[in-house]
Amino acid sequence: MLSLLNWLQAMGVDAAVDDTAHDWLSRGNEAPGAAFAWPERGDPALGAKASSDAVRADPRQSTLRSRPADPLGASDTGRPRAVTPLGASEAETGARRIARAANTLQELEAALQTFDGCGLKATATKLCFYRGAPASDLMIIGEAPGRDEDLAGKPFVGRGGQLLDKMLAAIGLTEADVHITNVVYWRPPGNRTPTPQETLACRPFLERQIELVSPKIVVAVGGSAAKEILGVTEGIMRLRGKWREITAGDRKIPAIATLHPAYLLRTPAAKQLAWMDLLQIRAKL
Repeated sequence: MLSLLNWLQAMGVDAAVDDTAHDWLSRGNEAPGAAFAWPERGDPALGAKASSDAVRADPRQSTLRSRPADPLGASDTGRPRAVTPLGASEAETGARRIARAANTLQELEAALQTFDGCGLKATATKLCFYRGAPASDLMIIGEAPGRDEDLAGKPFVGRGGQLLDKMLAAIGLTEADVHITNVVYWRPPGNRTPTPQETLACRPFLERQIELVSPKIVVAVGGSAAKEILGVTEGIMRLRGKWREITAGDRKIPAIATLHPAYLLRTPAAKQLAWMDLLQIRAKL
C-alpha cells in the first residue's frame, strides 16, 4: 500500500477529487467525469429500490440534481447533466456567447461557476478566477492554478505566487495595484500543462475578462501563457522581454512575456532576466 501511495504521488496525485470515495471501477471503461445516464428516482422501469441503489452507488447523483440550469441551454428533464467536456468547437461557441453577456467581473465569475465546457472542472476543487484589483493598469496572466491555488480558489498563492508578490514589490506594486489570473481557471490534474482544447474553452472568458479589467499592459507569465496570449509558437526565452500588441475588443494593448516564478524558484540564476523584464514594465507604466 505504501508503494502504491508513493507511486501515485510520483504521478502527480496530491489531492482527492471529492470528499467521498467513489468506486470508479464499478463503471467499467467509462472515465471519471464522462457522461452517465442516471436512472430517475422511483423509475417504474427499474423500481424504487434500483433507483435508490444507484444513488448509493454514486453519491454524486443527489448533488448533481441540485445544480443550476445548464448555461449552454440543455433542457432540464430532472436528470443531472454530468460534468463532461464538450467538443472543442461547441465549448468555445457556447463560452463566447456566455462571456459576451457578462457586463461585470461578478457576472463573468458566476457564468464560469456554471460553465461545463472545460473538462478540468470535473477534477478541480475550486474555480480560480482572479486576485488583486478588479480594474488595474497591469494585468498578469499565468498558465493554470496549482495545488495551493486549487485549495484557496485564487491564482498565484503558492510559493510561486509569493515570489511574484516580491517581484511586484520590487517595482513598487502590491496586490491592490494589479489584476492576476490564468489562461485556464481550474487546476489540471498533476499540474500538467493545459491542453489546447482546455485553453480554447476558457479563452472567451479570458478575452472578456481583459476587456472588463481594461489594463494598460498585459504580462504573460511563463511559456504556455505567452504562447496562448500572444498567439505565437516560440519558446519563452525567445519571447520574454519583447513588447507586442494584443487585441481586446476595440483596443490594442501592449503585452510582454516574462519567466514564470515557479521556473525562477528552480533556476535562481534566471532572476536577472526577470528583473530586466520588470524594469521594462515599470518604465512602460
